[in-house]
Amino acid sequence: MKSKDFGYQAIPPRHIDYDKNDRTLFYFLRRREPSISICFSCGSCSATCPANENTPFSFYRIMLYIRRGEKLQIAREINKCMLCGKCRLVCPKGVNTRNVILITRDFLNSGGQ
Repeated sequence: MKSKDFGYQAIPPRHIDYDKNDRTLFYFLRRREPSISICFSCGSCSATCPANENTPFSFYRIMLYIRRGEKLQIAREINKCMLCGKCRLVCPKGVNTRNVILITRDFLNSGGQ
């Protein structure tokens, strides 16, 4: 007997397997810009970002991708930053966000080595 198709399907689980992600960028950044370790993801950077007003850009999201090791997502987002520095001015922990962006761009442009 053939089963009836009701238009529903099972979707794969939506979870992140951190063991499969490549976190070399995070460790590289932590060595080159130690202030990245004190970021506690408050979102102040994204709240003041002028690029965030006009595009779907968020430094907070980039930090999340860096911690997860999602290089493809970082590469899609990183060039939207205008390097204005407003995020650095409002960061309560003083994370050098501009340096994080610059180091990340260099890392990705060099092939991620």
